[in-house]
Amino acid sequence: MASYMSMGDAHRRITEYLNRFADVVSYQDGTSLKQLLSLSSESPSFLALADALNLFQDANRLIRQADKYSQYAEIVSPLFRAMQSYRVSHFAESYQAFEKSSNAFIQEFRNWESAWALEALYVVVYEIRILAERADRELASNGKTPEKLKAAGSFLMKVFGVLAGKGPKRVGALYVTCQLFKVYFKLGTVHLCRSVIRSIETARIFDFEEFPVRDKVTYMYYTGRLEVLNENFPAADHKLSYALSHCDPQTEANIRMILKYLIPVKLSIGILPKRTLLEKYNLIEYSDIVVAMRRGDLRLLKHALEEHEDRFLRSGVYLVLEKLELQVYQRLVKKIYFIQKQKDPSKAHQIKLEVIVKALKWLEMEMDLDEVECIMSILIYKNLVKGYFAHKSKVAVLSKQDPFPKLNGKPINS
Repeated sequence: MASYMSMGDAHRRITEYLNRFADVVSYQDGTSLKQLLSLSSESPSFLALADALNLFQDANRLIRQADKYSQYAEIVSPLFRAMQSYRVSHFAESYQAFEKSSNAFIQEFRNWESAWALEALYVVVYEIRILAERADRELASNGKTPEKLKAAGSFLMKVFGVLAGKGPKRVGALYVTCQLFKVYFKLGTVHLCRSVIRSIETARIFDFEEFPVRDKVTYMYYTGRLEVLNENFPAADHKLSYALSHCDPQTEANIRMILKYLIPVKLSIGILPKRTLLEKYNLIEYSDIVVAMRRGDLRLLKHALEEHEDRFLRSGVYLVLEKLELQVYQRLVKKIYFIQKQKDPSKAHQIKLEVIVKALKWLEMEMDLDEVECIMSILIYKNLVKGYFAHKSKVAVLSKQDPFPKLNGKPINS
């Protein structure tokens, strides 16, 4: 802490940092540079430097006194202010100073011909987002408008523009894109993702396979979530499955995040996960839904949706899961069909609507004949059941060949 540090110690720590900063830039040591730019790591060296800055109070004089330091003054001077404010938990002030430092860093980065500082740029991009989130929480708690995360989004777009060109630096564009996704999802402005996705997927300067695996996984995870929101389930299945298959198997938390969206997508195209998978990744909220689909148990489906409604709404998958109702109806009709087939195979394909009404009543689902007829009409229209109605006798006549078409990984006909 600052109270145990002498003025001489503070001077020494600040000078050591300035020397190190100048040296790592001179030697193009990206690994060491990224360590000098990280606030949220709260490493012992960072905390000691922040305490030294708050004790010494005149670091700018040290920066100006030598050309070795002063050439980086526009980066280091506001960075020091950001550290001081961060140390005393003034995050809005810290963000303001860090953004100023980051803008100066981007200008230098633009002038460096090689991509040696790419890892350091990643740290700047990450820190600006994390700091903006903390600053917004602070502003909101003080009754002020949280605006820093939106500003961080604008800054990240500027960084993306720097990277979206020819040369080795372009491989950093996907990392910045993923940080932008996190900002837009947090702000609830996911429509802003479209322009950057268009740049990544259509611009000739980018080859998706040349990006780091880590960034490709994150990108596919977020674009997969966007496809879920758009109810484009084949595309969501492709993207989330890619993220899952390329995700580091040791990062269980990341696998769980992917599965949280991939499971509803798989369910919507008729693919049910095993209970062992749900247990392994603590996704038990889906277990009753899976059981309901296997049994054709509408009561259980509705209970599961009600029990976990808040969680599903926060994840944005509630509407996807609610639409599984049609598959559960199909399963119920299929069970009735098999029971009839055991009793009288010659009449198994003729299902009286009143039998379905009775089955639903047993499940404590009160419906009349007209409502059941409407549901059966939808099942036939959606190609979940093959057959037709005999309206006078209130009988659904099922096809004798494949009366219950499988989805086979395809979404229900809209």
